[in-house]
Amino acid sequence: MTNNSKYLIEKGNSADIEAIAHFQVEMAMESEGTSLSLERVTRGVTMAMDDEAKGQYIVARCEGKVVGSLMLTREWSDWNCQWYWWIQSVYVEPRHRGKGVYRAMYERVKQMARNENVSQVRLYVDKTNNTAQQAYQHLGMGETHYLMYEEEI
Repeated sequence: MTNNSKYLIEKGNSADIEAIAHFQVEMAMESEGTSLSLERVTRGVTMAMDDEAKGQYIVARCEGKVVGSLMLTREWSDWNCQWYWWIQSVYVEPRHRGKGVYRAMYERVKQMARNENVSQVRLYVDKTNNTAQQAYQHLGMGETHYLMYEEEI
């Protein structure tokens, strides 16, 4: 548990599923103009909460209410014989942005990563989301030399 004055940063739990699912629907629309099914996202968040191998959530609370969240997933590197963590599904309620919420969540992730000997923390961001890119750079993350490719199956 990390306490950033006004914000309590901790691992999410089953009581947070509804808030996290709503955040994901809002984030997809806001950052990519994509409409997601709340029912489907809620199932996805629930499945991750029930099986940490699928992901784990870090939440920021203000006065007991969840105001921000992110999901961590794991990737094994055979090149380095170490784990990498991916930060995904980042969302902070608009009225709490610019107040250090993501910074506090990211510091918590780095602390956890050091404790578990994770060698790198990574994330991907939409090419047009300049605000998020600036925030990540401001916190010390840098753009990599990798490009991302995908194919829907």
